[in-house]
Amino acid sequence: MIKIIKRKLRYIINKVLRKYDYLYVDVSLKSRWLGNLYGGFYIAPQLVSPSSVVYSFGIGEDISFDLSLSNMTGCNVHCFDPTPKSLIWLKKQSASQLSKIIVHPYGIAQKTHQGTFYLPKNKEHVSGSIVEQAAVDEGDFIDVPLKSISDIMSELGHNHIDVLKMDIEGAEYEVIQGLVKSNITIGQILIEFHDRLFPKDPLISARAVGLLRDAGYRIYAVSDTFEEVSFVHCSNVPLECNKRL
Repeated sequence: MIKIIKRKLRYIINKVLRKYDYLYVDVSLKSRWLGNLYGGFYIAPQLVSPSSVVYSFGIGEDISFDLSLSNMTGCNVHCFDPTPKSLIWLKKQSASQLSKIIVHPYGIAQKTHQGTFYLPKNKEHVSGSIVEQAAVDEGDFIDVPLKSISDIMSELGHNHIDVLKMDIEGAEYEVIQGLVKSNITIGQILIEFHDRLFPKDPLISARAVGLLRDAGYRIYAVSDTFEEVSFVHCSNVPLECNKRL
């Protein structure tokens, strides 16, 4: 209850301050919230089918979105996370629950390499990050495998991605730069932005959104906290894209 109250207060304050005016909805697209309050995202279900290729980066201890999506469409969901606690938690889940969930024990980065992964300051928390930010302990880290999106697709035998979800604790900004340079077209990109972890760079999310818009992506849904933002590529909604920007 306290977390819900805090989220609502943050929303009201940010709305009044107009901090997130750049997160306006570009295109009108039917959307649906999947997952719980903290691990969910908006998705355009009409653009997902049983054969869709879905990549979900950042598992933590919450796969409510991934399960909801696979249950709704029947598609497999490829989940990626190098976090030790997360992988241990996944092993405790029932096999039947994970029948459509394919787990890969590595993370995403601009290039494939063995990278430094910082663990959270609060040891009760699960999610770490490959970037130094306010929630991680810079003195507590491990080496983990990281792969570029193009190498992941090649390894898994995919020539396209229908849905890419990222909840990667601040690493999304570097990954977005790599995505737009890769020329890989993705049907929908769902991102949890963590600008709150970078207080010295208040425009970090605005720049990332600008890069995605320049690359042909348009916002169709934003959560009440302004953290979860859903993008669709203009190739999926060409008529709607021509109405704005």
